[in-house]
Amino acid sequence: MPEFQIQPSQRISRLPPYLFGKINALKHAKRQQGVDIIDLGMGNPTDPTPEPVVEKLREAVLDPRNHRYSLLSKGMLNLRRDVARHYRERYGVELDPETEITACIGSKEGISHMLLAMLGPGDTAVVGDPAFPIHVYGVALAGANVISVPLGNDEAFLERIRYVVAHLYPRPKVIILNYPHNPTAMTVDPPFFTKAVELAREYGVAIIHDFAYGETCFDGYEAPSFMQAEGAKTVGVEFTTMSKPYNMAGWRIGFCVGNATMVGALTTIKGYYDYGIFQPIQIASIIAMRHCQSFVRKQAKIYESRRDVVMAGCRRLGWQAEKPRGSMFVWARVKDEHLAGQTTLDFALRMLEEAEVALAPGRAFGENGEGYVRIALVENEQRLHQAMRQLDRALNKRKAAAT
Repeated sequence: MPEFQIQPSQRISRLPPYLFGKINALKHAKRQQGVDIIDLGMGNPTDPTPEPVVEKLREAVLDPRNHRYSLLSKGMLNLRRDVARHYRERYGVELDPETEITACIGSKEGISHMLLAMLGPGDTAVVGDPAFPIHVYGVALAGANVISVPLGNDEAFLERIRYVVAHLYPRPKVIILNYPHNPTAMTVDPPFFTKAVELAREYGVAIIHDFAYGETCFDGYEAPSFMQAEGAKTVGVEFTTMSKPYNMAGWRIGFCVGNATMVGALTTIKGYYDYGIFQPIQIASIIAMRHCQSFVRKQAKIYESRRDVVMAGCRRLGWQAEKPRGSMFVWARVKDEHLAGQTTLDFALRMLEEAEVALAPGRAFGENGEGYVRIALVENEQRLHQAMRQLDRALNKRKAAAT
């Protein structure tokens, strides 16, 4: 009898190679050996969640009524009301908590399921390159196609998108934007979103904006919300998260706001997949939004100081990097002599071995990321200084050996 073989769906085979896999495996092996790896590869906050949020969670967990399924997969009404209040006070945007807001199990889950709700086989999404992986993988999981456009944050970038939308048949259904951007930390000013809305309305294409780093801004810069642009709710949605501003990454809670049809489609999809977020997490998130805005500003200042440490280290290495106005990353162009003919994936693996520092290889974010590394500002300043010294030592040692 021939051996029985299980065949996963074509959906799995359509996924691009997961380039972080090798790095994660080596990182794990090193730590198992007792090596102190300084992990700057993942945007995973290491600072604590605000104490009032933790205390509220403790209180809510002790109430047996919160141990049941959440009544609505889209989130508690009071939670959605607080999201609406935050948008009104922070951005001057009015949102209907009933039809224009839904809670997600983090923005990554929400974006993935929104793409499943919006796209199918034969459909196309336009995505900047480089891009946060779920912006590409989520489209592939939906069975749709990705058209990659060289990333930018100006009118020229929108013109590249316009050219694709105008000349592709059938027309793309979705444009995915992300500012402050992951991985490049690019930012935009309000006129950019005004022009993006005009483009979307002209060609009948929807916009999904990933605003995960909207509250993590530096040097007085305030990232605009896509929802602030006139007509934004007619063409698209925006995703936010509690992960970065409140150090609640492991809590897994975020929000989708905007166009009622798109929000409704996401809510419908989620209704089939989950019973909503654990209610104590929702209740604690209300406290975060109501009482912890000063914490958000303080946390942004912490990342700003860490950014300056990494920027100084990059200058010493001779790596080129634009000073970020937002996000929790520095996107740095590695010197050719440091790459030594290797890809950034091989370079990142080498730095794990030789410098005991984990970096995210630019190629993992798209073809246009080759030659770059993403450095996450997740460690304290002392550890960041140490990481940059270890990189410098490893690269200079190799240079000395070559001469």
